[in-house]
Amino acid sequence: MKTLLLSALAAATLATTALTTSALAQDVTLRASHQWPGGQGDVRDEMVQIIKREIEAADVGLSMQIFPGGSLFKPRDQWAAVTRGQVDVTAFPLDYASGRHPEFSATLMPGLVGSHERAARLNDSEFMESIKSIVDDAGAMVLSDAWLAGGFVSNTKCITSPDTAQGQILRAAGPAFEQMLVGAGSSISSMPSSEIYTGIQQNVLTGANTSSGSLVSYRIYEVATCLTAPGENALWFMYEPILMSKRSFDRLNDAQKEALLAAGQKAEEYFATEAAKLDDELVTTYKDAGVEVVEMSKENYDAWLAIAKETSYKNFAAEVPNGQQLIDQALAVQ
Repeated sequence: MKTLLLSALAAATLATTALTTSALAQDVTLRASHQWPGGQGDVRDEMVQIIKREIEAADVGLSMQIFPGGSLFKPRDQWAAVTRGQVDVTAFPLDYASGRHPEFSATLMPGLVGSHERAARLNDSEFMESIKSIVDDAGAMVLSDAWLAGGFVSNTKCITSPDTAQGQILRAAGPAFEQMLVGAGSSISSMPSSEIYTGIQQNVLTGANTSSGSLVSYRIYEVATCLTAPGENALWFMYEPILMSKRSFDRLNDAQKEALLAAGQKAEEYFATEAAKLDDELVTTYKDAGVEVVEMSKENYDAWLAIAKETSYKNFAAEVPNGQQLIDQALAVQ
C-alpha cells in the first residue's frame, strides 16, 4: 500500500510539474527592435506599439519589449538579427538588406510606385509575392505591409530637376537611387537615415532623400534650407514592413500565432490611414520651421525617370537574378 501511495504521489508530482512547465512555456516576451525614435509619433514605431498592445490584450501569454532608436541593433544589422532569431520583430526598410538580397532594391526603385493608392495595390501583387518569398526563404515573415513616400532635402539649393542635384553630396537609401543620382552628377555618401542630420550638420552631406516619416522624426528641418516634398509626382517610395523571425514565430502556440497575425493586420490598417497624412505633416512641419518647400513638376519627374531607366533600371535588369521580371511584375500593377 505504501509503495502504491508513493507511486501515485510521484505521478501526481510529475503531472503537476509538466502542467506548470507547459504554462510557463506559453508566457513569451518578444523583443522588437527598430531605428526610429520611440514614443515621438513616428508611424513605424506606432505600428510596433500597436502590435504590442494587441498581443498583450489578447491574453494568450504574449508580451513585447520594444527597443527603439537602434538601441538593440544598428539599423542595417536588424536584417541579420531577425532572420537568425536574435530579435523577434523589427520595423525594417527592406532595401537596407539589398547587399545580401539585391532583389530588394526593387522596393526602392525610382518612380516604380508613384502614389499611395498604387502602393496599396502592389501589396497584393505578383511582384510582392516574389519579394516576400525571398524574405521567407531568408528566415523572416511579413506581419504588416508599409510603403512610405519621401522627398529630398538640401542645405544648398532645392533639388527639383536633375541638374539641381549636380555637384551635391547626397545620401540615398539604396543602390537604385544612388545610381540615378550619380547619373545626374551627384556624389554619394551612404548612411542610414538616422545619420542624415549629423551628416548635413557636419558638411559630410549637402542633402539627402528619405521618407516623409524620417524627415520629420529625425528633425532634419533643423539643418535643411529646402524640402522637395513628394507631391503629385512622388519619385521616392520605400517598402518598410514589420518583419518577424520565422524561428520565433514557429516556437509559438496556435493562439499566440493567431494573435500576432491579427495584430500585424491591425498595424497595417492603421498605417493605411496614416500614409498620406505623413506627407501633409511633412510639408506643414517644414514650412513652420521656415524651410522652403517645393515639389517636382511632371517635367522634372520625367527627366529623373529617364536617367533612372538608363542607370538603376538597366543595372538592376542586367545584374540581379530575375531583375527584369521583378520590374515587369511591378509595372504590370495598374
